[in-house]
Amino acid sequence: MSHVVFTAGGATDLNQAARLLLASFPGERVFALNGDMGAGKTTFVRAICEELNVIDRVASPTYSLINEYATSSNESVYHFDFYRINSPLELEHIGVSEFIDSGSYCFIEWAELAPEFLPPRYVKVSINVKNEDRIIDMKIIS
Repeated sequence: MSHVVFTAGGATDLNQAARLLLASFPGERVFALNGDMGAGKTTFVRAICEELNVIDRVASPTYSLINEYATSSNESVYHFDFYRINSPLELEHIGVSEFIDSGSYCFIEWAELAPEFLPPRYVKVSINVKNEDRIIDMKIIS
């Protein structure tokens, strides 16, 4: 599938949205999440990681820029937050491209602040808040 829209009415719906994302884009490994501050990007990544059987605590990498989590099968999942970067050089110095090219799941919050690090093909996940709902728009960008 190349485009999916899901309306999440609450936190429990996010797990259903996470399952839908993983089932709709089974071969994809890079996901760029965008949405306003407080839209639920980290909360959605937490739900996705739960579906991927991540055994580590999932938290926002706002200050560290990247968190690495392990799954129950000892695979790595990477979670980035580009919100506080001052320059793309910061991302170069921590080797962001190597992580993104690793073949592991990569979830990037605020990816639009450093689009040059996105691969030619990825899944764009836009989260928009409408009343109490989260509209999650997921589509392949290539």
